[in-house]
Formats: sequence, C-alpha cells, structure tokens
Amino acid sequence: MTLYEKEPIFVADSSPIAVTFLVCSGLSVMCVASALDPIRAANRIAGRQVFSWRIVSLDGEPAMTTCGLPIAVDGAFDPTAPSDIFAIIAGFGADVLTESTVLAGIRKAAASARMAGGIEAGTWILARTGLLDGHAATTHWEDFEEFATTFPEIRFRPDRYVVDGNFFTAGGASPTFDLMLHLIRTRLGIATALDVSSVFIYDEARAAGDAQPLVSLGRLDAYDPRLAGAVRMMEATVDAPLTTAAIATRQGITARTLETLFRQALGETPGAYYLRLRLNAARRLVRDSRIPLADIAARTGFSSAASFTRAFRKAFGTSPSALRRK
Repeated sequence: MTLYEKEPIFVADSSPIAVTFLVCSGLSVMCVASALDPIRAANRIAGRQVFSWRIVSLDGEPAMTTCGLPIAVDGAFDPTAPSDIFAIIAGFGADVLTESTVLAGIRKAAASARMAGGIEAGTWILARTGLLDGHAATTHWEDFEEFATTFPEIRFRPDRYVVDGNFFTAGGASPTFDLMLHLIRTRLGIATALDVSSVFIYDEARAAGDAQPLVSLGRLDAYDPRLAGAVRMMEATVDAPLTTAAIATRQGITARTLETLFRQALGETPGAYYLRLRLNAARRLVRDSRIPLADIAARTGFSSAASFTRAFRKAFGTSPSALRRK
C-alpha cells in the first residue's frame, strides 16, 4: 500500500488506533493537553481502549514546555516503530530542527503511519520533510506569512486545522482540541464526541475552515458586533492602518460612537488599541523571526524605521534591535 493508498483514519470505525506523539522542547503544555486529553476521555466514555498512545522525544529525555513543565516521555523516537497516527507537537525552537538525519527519520515515521500531522510548529518540521508538498496545511497565525513563503509547494490555508489526504495540521491548542473532537466524532459518532466535550465543559463553536484570528475576542463578539467588526478590521489592516473615521464608516457608525464603544469595553481609544495591536505584532516578529527590522516596520504599518523604533521603545522600554540581540 503506497503513501496515498493508506486506509483512512477519519472514517466511521471503532477499531483501536495507536498514536505516536513526538514532542519537541519549546512546545505549549496546552497543545499537549489538547492532543491527549480528548482521546483519553474517549476511552473512558467508550469503556475500552479505543486509542492508545506513546509520547517520545528525539533523545528520550523529557521535553520542556514554555511554562517550564517537563513532558514525561516513554522513550526515544524510533522511526521504525509502527503507529496508525504519527503527530509532531512543537513550538518555539522548531526552526533549529533541520538536521538531515532527524528529518529523514521523521519522514520515515510519517510515511509509514496511516496518517501524519503537525501541531502548531510541528507543521514546520513535517513540511521540511517534503511530505506536505502539494497538500493543504496550516500553522499558528503568527507564522502565516513566513510559512507560506518558506514552503511555496504547500497550499497554505489560514484555517484552524486542515485535514488533507493522509495529513493533518493544526494551528494551536484550541484548534488541536477541535481536531481531536473531529477524529472522535468521525470514528465513534457524534454522541461520544459530545460526551467528550461535556467532560471538559467545552463548546465547539468554530469550524475547521474558520480563519485563525490575531485577536481572540471571546465574549466581545456578543457584547457589540460593531466593536468586534472594528477589531477584526484593525487586525486585517496592520500593514496599512486605517483612520478611526474610516473604520467607523465601514461599521456604519460615527467616529464618536466607535470611541465610546472602545472606551466602555476596552478602556482605551480605538487609536491606542490599534497601535498596541500593531506593536505587539511587531514585537513577535522581532523576537521570533529573522525578518529584517525595516521589513517588520513596513509590515506593521510604520512609515519609517525611525518612527517604528520610537513607538517600539516607548511601548516596551527598549529598541527593536536591542530586543533582537537578547
């Protein structure tokens, strides 16, 4: 059976599934929990072991999460170990996993599994093997542009999670939980998936194809749709900021009304919020990418490097170049 003729995973089938999770230091503990806890709960609800799993690391040592909690592993990564699903969970530091021998092992494990996937930055590692070429995939929203540029052979999507052929990718913790619920719902039925959701008091309010937002509005969506619409407009125009009046006009209200909405809900003006949104985006790019500072200034709507540096220093107490040197 070739790579593209494997028995599908996302089908109605209650037979056991073996999952291997390759965890890489720098990952989010929430991504690990979102991948593991839904299938653990599915076993409990089903009254039998529908899902079994192994957690491995490249060197057999615990993987350290960004919050400092170690993830215990069952052993070192073995590319020849059989599994139905092979998933890579990674976060910060995934960009350094470029060794040919490591990628060859990951490619072997992914190619031999019935389905392979990347969770958050795990998508980057899987993409480097070449297996995702010609497939649709997603990653965390902070890396959208860089990922699409780095891997032009992959059909990038800004979705929460993507299932394409024998591969799946998820953008972060919440999308991963949704992905696992989708797996449970597909294989074991909607009733089991609803019971799993109830265990965690989780409302699955988003679809796989929903775009990942820069700003998670939470209950603001219910508070006032005009406020939510304005924030969404701001995040979509970080590189070319609109005036408060232009945003208000597009929401069908006056600038004064928009000012009032922002002050009541967020305690600041639309202009101050917009600038903070742009500067936070800039800080992530300065800290987590190798993009030139002049390009970051342009991408976040600053007319010059000098104005960008002044605003950055005022907001964060240091210059972009100094932050990057750290």
